[in-house]
Amino acid sequence: MPCYRLLADAVLLLHFAYILFVIFGGLAVLRRPLLAWLHLPAALWGALIEYAGCICPLTPLENTLRQQSGETGYPGSFIDHYLTALIYPEGLTRTAQIVLGTFVLVVNAAVYWRLWRRK
Repeated sequence: MPCYRLLADAVLLLHFAYILFVIFGGLAVLRRPLLAWLHLPAALWGALIEYAGCICPLTPLENTLRQQSGETGYPGSFIDHYLTALIYPEGLTRTAQIVLGTFVLVVNAAVYWRLWRRK
């Protein structure tokens, strides 16, 4: 079922892009302030997921697609080898999740503070 494998890889890439947008999207907002309507809810969701100790809904979707393709893990592909460890780090602790959530809030608060001061 290569189609499911391709869809699972696409979800993984989407998840990675979302994480990058949550962390660094504030920089894009500095150039294009209207992006704040997309970025602010995304950043708040990202921080909330970390603080609550939940998993993003994209994770079960990807896992379901991988199971549909007959896979049990992430062996073999470029995407799996280089991106999976970034999105799903092994040994992720509750403390690390809180630190990540705080990092997202602090970085984005600084960007939005700068944007507000500019106006």
